[in-house]
Amino acid sequence: MKDLICVVADRNLEATLLELLSRRQSLGIRQIEFDVFPFPRKDPGCYHEAPDFLRQYRHDYRHGLVVFDRAWEGAPAQDALELEQNLRGRLGDDDWADVVVIDPELEAWVWSDSPHVDECLGWSGRTPALRSWLEEKGLWPAGSVKPTDPKEAVLEALRVVRLPRSSAIYRCLAQTVSLNRCSDAAFARLRQRLSTWFGV
Repeated sequence: MKDLICVVADRNLEATLLELLSRRQSLGIRQIEFDVFPFPRKDPGCYHEAPDFLRQYRHDYRHGLVVFDRAWEGAPAQDALELEQNLRGRLGDDDWADVVVIDPELEAWVWSDSPHVDECLGWSGRTPALRSWLEEKGLWPAGSVKPTDPKEAVLEALRVVRLPRSSAIYRCLAQTVSLNRCSDAAFARLRQRLSTWFGV
């Protein structure tokens, strides 16, 4: 029996989780065996269909986890915690499965004060530094922890350096950025859940 099955919304989130779950010492968890499945119908599929999908794997994995974005067309709630609560109720009332909804999207996990963010987004050695450039463009309000629209900020940065958005970028970020630098609430919930299930 493997330890964890993760259902995620897309390939970028798959790449992120594959790398994060391999950083067991940074997460403070024991070594685990896991699989990550990108769901074919993305965020809506995760929300509507994950309970039925996971049910068939209850005897193959010790735990199941669903991770997707809050921001998608037709979402039944605009609050990430409400989406989590709704889906958690359909996953069952035991401790076998849980859900983490990223608010608004995966790019919220990108932004920290780590120099590796600039490197992974192709901004190494550029002047001004990426955060300063985003502030000048009005995409990152001074004093804020992250840009107003994290995804737009990623796309604009990549456009300038002519780097296509790809899973490799998210893999790079998940491999190199200190996990303690990410202040995102959904990321904190993910770490807490993993610690509860697989803590050393």
